Amino acid sequence: MEEQEATEISVDNQAAIAISHNLVFHGKTKHFNIKLYFVRDVQKNGDVELIYCRTEDQLADLFTKALPANRFEFLTRMIGVCSP
Repeated sequence: MEEQEATEISVDNQAAIAISHNLVFHGKTKHFNIKLYFVRDVQKNGDVELIYCRTEDQLADLFTKALPANRFEFLTRMIGVCSP
């Protein structure tokens, strides 16, 4: 089945979103690796859309970072996981 809409990717870095939209920043981003250029291309094609998400609301942190207990519990509640 073919997707009808762009896949939304939550990003907590507004500069990264700006760079992905504006090629003028290219000269200032030489340290970016190849996967970020891939993201720019798929966004340009309409396959993905980068959406700003405040750091405090970034649910991916639950799966990618060691977190203090209160932050871990907050994020698990946000995704609907109940803890005993």
